[in-house]
Amino acid sequence: MLEASSSIELPAIPGKRYFTIGEVSDLCAVKPHVLRYWEQEFPQLKPLKRRGNRRYYQRHDVILIRQIRSLLYELGFTIGGARQRLSGDEAKDDSNQSQQIIRQLRAELEEVLDLLRRNRL
Repeated sequence: MLEASSSIELPAIPGKRYFTIGEVSDLCAVKPHVLRYWEQEFPQLKPLKRRGNRRYYQRHDVILIRQIRSLLYELGFTIGGARQRLSGDEAKDDSNQSQQIIRQLRAELEEVLDLLRRNRL
């Protein structure tokens, strides 16, 4: 079961300021109830809550969720191990996070390049 979920390529994060829980669920390939659970387990994950307790995630939250997902599903960490890894200095140097950011930037740049090419014609 873990092998199937870890091999998928996650979509690029759109250039929006806020994301709903459904959008984050799609962007990170994680169900909404899992996101709500992770909010309880990872103190770094604090989405804004507005009317009716609706959650609004920011870009840094989405990147953090992808990192948590990678630690749990791809690298095999436990919740406690992932929490410890994220709270320590190792999280800043994590090459997995760097690779994720590079992939995201590349996808965004390719989108901009496509737009420029279409507007030239």
